[in-house]
Amino acid sequence: MSCRKQLEVRSEDRIPQKWSVPLREEIFDNLISKGNPSVSRVFGVGSLFSPLLFGKFFDPADAFPLWEFDSDVLLSSMRESQQSTVDWSETDKEYVVKAELPGQGKHSVQVSVENGNVVEVSGQWKQRKESDAKDWRSGHWWESGYARRLELPENADGRNIEAYIIDDIFLEIRIPKSTTGDNSEHA
Repeated sequence: MSCRKQLEVRSEDRIPQKWSVPLREEIFDNLISKGNPSVSRVFGVGSLFSPLLFGKFFDPADAFPLWEFDSDVLLSSMRESQQSTVDWSETDKEYVVKAELPGQGKHSVQVSVENGNVVEVSGQWKQRKESDAKDWRSGHWWESGYARRLELPENADGRNIEAYIIDDIFLEIRIPKSTTGDNSEHA
């Protein structure tokens, strides 16, 4: 039986200040080249948070029009090699994004909506390596984060998004489609 926990989806009608410095490709390449397994898992091939998910370098601070691409076509080679950790689909009523979450401490995941047309998924995780030394100051720790910004289609209802953590491993975001006035009430 799976555990499904609903997340609060924040509505932010402002431009966040955390993206004041863009991620450049050479900085990303340098980070990945160090071979840290946690970094590779978060930003590696097939991850929703990889700047290379879409075949070329793409700054995660920029909103990406995900639904303009067919996931079956874009991710087919990654699926065949079992490297994909993200999927998205569309039904008559909603858009759905499912992604494997990186790192540990999934409770730190945040989902927010900006101006009703951009969804941001972000989070942080901490890693601490304990030392055998008795001096408490000799531990090694670091904190890192991840983010992906997705531009919503024009017919998406960005004000009624639902997000869930499933089994502390997967993130599911459900974005309803806007009604075209069929259900509007007349006074």
